[in-house]
Amino acid sequence: MTRELVWTGFVTVDGVMDSPGGDVEGHPAGGWVFRTPFEEASFALKGEEMADTSALLFGRRSYEAFAPIWSQSEDHAAYQDLPKYVLSSTLQDSDLVEGWGQTTILRSAEDVAALKETDGGGIFIHGSGEVARNLADAGLIDRYNLLVFPVLLGEGKSIFTRNNQTEQRLQLRESEAYGNGIMKAVYDVVR
Repeated sequence: MTRELVWTGFVTVDGVMDSPGGDVEGHPAGGWVFRTPFEEASFALKGEEMADTSALLFGRRSYEAFAPIWSQSEDHAAYQDLPKYVLSSTLQDSDLVEGWGQTTILRSAEDVAALKETDGGGIFIHGSGEVARNLADAGLIDRYNLLVFPVLLGEGKSIFTRNNQTEQRLQLRESEAYGNGIMKAVYDVVR
């Protein structure tokens, strides 16, 4: 049995994941997550995921954004000793954050496919929109854990390909709506 590869993250109703926490990526509406009223229950999925995560996978830019913060964060202490993987053609071992556990650089979708064939549980991708699109196009994403925010941005980075493609079906595993307008939608990729 192969390991499950899960993309998890915040998206707008129109599928944009660009700059949810700030304007660091240059999106003019950056920070849209924090402009949604906070309701603790609407973020419960993030805590649930920690129990299911046996490894983390990032693209280079997301790794460079998350690693320095998460390696020091009490909220992410459960990730400290988990194996981490970074899919990048440019990152070098000397670029890795010290003291954040085992981190391996992968160079291709084929390397990710081989990782999925190893023993272990779920591999979770946080952020990393370009990586998610490329791995989905390669048929490697198994599940999407989405927190959908009541926001329309019209443009920006998406985890979903915008290119012509064959239809990809998803099966709803779990959903819930919250008073602040956020919706949890967990979808399995149908193969």
